[in-house]
Amino acid sequence: MSPSLAVYVHFPWCVRKCPYCDFNSHAAPVVLPEEAYVESLCRDLDADLPLVGDRAVASVFLGGGTPSLFSPAAIGRFLARLRESTRLEPDAEITLEANPGTIERGRFDGYAEAGVNRVSIGAQTFSAAGLATLGRIHSPGDIEAAVADLRRAGIGNFNLDLMYGLPDQTLEEALADVRTALDLGPPHLSHYQLTLEPGTPFFRRPPRMPGDDRALDMQLACQELISSAGLAQYEVSAYARPGHRCRHNLAYWTFGDYLGLGAGAHGKMTTAEGILRTERIRRPRQYLSTGSEAATRWVTAEELPFEFALNTFRLSEGFALADFEKATGLPPERLAPALAKLSRRGLVELAAGRVRATALGFRFLNDVQAAFLPDPAPDAGRAA
Repeated sequence: MSPSLAVYVHFPWCVRKCPYCDFNSHAAPVVLPEEAYVESLCRDLDADLPLVGDRAVASVFLGGGTPSLFSPAAIGRFLARLRESTRLEPDAEITLEANPGTIERGRFDGYAEAGVNRVSIGAQTFSAAGLATLGRIHSPGDIEAAVADLRRAGIGNFNLDLMYGLPDQTLEEALADVRTALDLGPPHLSHYQLTLEPGTPFFRRPPRMPGDDRALDMQLACQELISSAGLAQYEVSAYARPGHRCRHNLAYWTFGDYLGLGAGAHGKMTTAEGILRTERIRRPRQYLSTGSEAATRWVTAEELPFEFALNTFRLSEGFALADFEKATGLPPERLAPALAKLSRRGLVELAAGRVRATALGFRFLNDVQAAFLPDPAPDAGRAA
């Protein structure tokens, strides 16, 4: 039987754009085009069905933007179409990203009825001042109210997104955020450093950020606190209690396949001809008017080692060399030169046919991944 796949669905609107965010998100219009957007998602799905074949869908991730701006009825219409068109596994993980500031009391009941069984809440920080600096529309109390509401709706599987290294943040403030988050009892916690991304207001007008040493102190101290609470780190920025790893994100980090539906969504599918990357039109207005068009490109054999490493080294357990061959069709020897260099630097370790980043390698993960970049092509016109 063919391996299962994941489905990513992008909702591109937010109440307002946060100054640190470089995702494909846009301030929502006064009237959200729910019906038209759901129809466009369904057209995307229909267009990609030939790529699906007999494969079952193991996970669905409704991301953004802010999917919780869409009504439970709209989410339900799309999920119903997905069930009609594909073989959705009975225990499929169906995640909805939610901004605490957009959740009305009782709305999680409707999402649960539509089929959502996991929620990822964009908390970011429990500091009112920190939330204001980040441009978030919710308060610390909204986060706690959202967790209480989703539990009342019977959704016990949830993630809290939390940042550290915020402008002017101290180590104790970062630890206080983690303690408050842990008090809410999340089965899954995402904990990642705020970075200044090109093209964002924060990048153009940088706030006063903690230095690298202070950010590292925050990372290590928070990791220890999260681990002591029973959540194990399984990916660079992800921690989970037993049985609550995010199945959808694991599809990415194990170099699995996924459809990408919605404005700007990316997909990756393995076919008989090779690995195909897809990308939908990014701007919502153009996306809605154009239909189900997607740009496509084949991943070359030269690119495959880097694409595989870019994902799989994010996992704390790394990957099996046999998995590289299975996923790419290339012999594991293609990785050998880069692995040898990284091993000499103490950044990776190889044991029993498995490769993973060391603790040092996890700190310098960009260096580990970059070691697998293809050699640059010779300059045009340069003598051989």
